[in-house]
Amino acid sequence: MARTPLLDLAFGYMPAQLLYAAAELRLGDALAGGARTSGELAAETGADPQALHRLLRALTCLGALAQDEPGRFTLTEEGRRLRADAPDSIHGLLGLFCAPDVWRSWGDLVETLRTGDPAWERVNGMTPFEYLERHPERSVTFNKAMSEHTREVAPAFIEGYDFTRFGTIADLGGGDGTLLAAILRAVPSARGVLVDLPAGLEEADGTLKEAGVADRCELVPGDFFQSVPEGADAYLLKSVIHDWNDERAVAILRTCRAAAAADAKVLLLETVVPEKLTPEHTGIVMNDMNMLVCTGGGERTEEEFRRLLEAAGFALTKITDVLGPSGYRVIEGTPA
Repeated sequence: MARTPLLDLAFGYMPAQLLYAAAELRLGDALAGGARTSGELAAETGADPQALHRLLRALTCLGALAQDEPGRFTLTEEGRRLRADAPDSIHGLLGLFCAPDVWRSWGDLVETLRTGDPAWERVNGMTPFEYLERHPERSVTFNKAMSEHTREVAPAFIEGYDFTRFGTIADLGGGDGTLLAAILRAVPSARGVLVDLPAGLEEADGTLKEAGVADRCELVPGDFFQSVPEGADAYLLKSVIHDWNDERAVAILRTCRAAAAADAKVLLLETVVPEKLTPEHTGIVMNDMNMLVCTGGGERTEEEFRRLLEAAGFALTKITDVLGPSGYRVIEGTPA
């Protein structure tokens, strides 16, 4: 059968699972010291030697590994990102987005298209956030993946938006504080308030101390559907609103509006769906489909963000250009 771009896409689930398996077996870490044989790697990872050898060959063809001689494998520059300790690691992202719970949900996509209801709850028996609460090991993976992604995109946020205007910045749903720590390092005059559920904040103290900003940041366990701290100059929500349908998204924004002073800002760090799409927007629409399948949320157009903000008592005052390769924009709202 002749390979074509569309056919390659049809079999895209195979490379995804190969990379997930590599992450689960921690092959990146096992290869951190240099080239190893498949037998050595099988002994370290507890895998079947013959099956693992076939995986290693496949990863070589994907460009994640290379063979320095027959039977000996090493990480490529891109494959180095499989290491859990790499500065640009994707270990957590693979563990989150290619895991069986997400896999099952995507397998029920057709039913979601028929009903409009997210597959996740149908196939896993509870909402994604209930699932994370009941499966602490998945919550750890989720937080790790969000930290990896945020670490990669944070420089573009800081370069593309002026955070120096704010004395106090509240990061709502900010997890381990990776983004807020980066902002506070770049703006020495600012103070931070990091708000998340207790499980989300478990790694935050270490992140903030490592960045040297712990003395300028308060940790506040809380639920942004219930309340958020008053007195911040900016309320920052990165990749939060896209998790929720319009009703729940407005509820979050109304909580922010209740806490915000007249001159405060709400800052949504999200992708914005263009009115006219081209193949360069693939990342946005894939994220949108993942939200459809898993959470019932979605990526939104500029007009849809405007309506959300207005329903919550904000006026949309600014949308930045796309911030570097991140694909994100800052959507700024001011109390109406």
